[in-house]
Amino acid sequence: MPGLEDLYREIILDHYRSPRNRGELESPPATRVEGFNPLCGDEIVVYLQLDDAGTIDEIRIAGQGCSISQSSASMMSAAVKGKTVDEVHDLTKAFKAMMSIHESSLDGGENTDDATGETDGIPDVKLGDLEALRGVVKFPVRIKCATLAWNTLAQGLDEAAADSA
Repeated sequence: MPGLEDLYREIILDHYRSPRNRGELESPPATRVEGFNPLCGDEIVVYLQLDDAGTIDEIRIAGQGCSISQSSASMMSAAVKGKTVDEVHDLTKAFKAMMSIHESSLDGGENTDDATGETDGIPDVKLGDLEALRGVVKFPVRIKCATLAWNTLAQGLDEAAADSA
């Protein structure tokens, strides 16, 4: 589907050229975490601020790297802002599942739990623009680029939870 691939490429380039939520937040009160991919040198800094209800009130992204890592960070920041920690965990699971090659998807089959709507334990979550990164799985070395911001965000959520406990 060349048309769809072109659209996905444009979404990725748009987020790379005009990143969303770029900048810094004062730390503290924001949680600041750094992620680094030693294989290619990509760097991501996530600034995260949760409100009292456990919702991502503010998020900012800084760092440098390839178009995939920086676009993924931009898309992630837009996707998680205003979501609860539980919603972010579900979105992260769904995104990472998309970034993985599952045997069931290679066979063309999926195991769906009718009670939860989950496929093989993966939450049924709409990924929106994040779908543009689906093609990255064709290049396994780039998967770490696409997931760097997500792993850094997970670390930030863990640190924010520890700080509030």
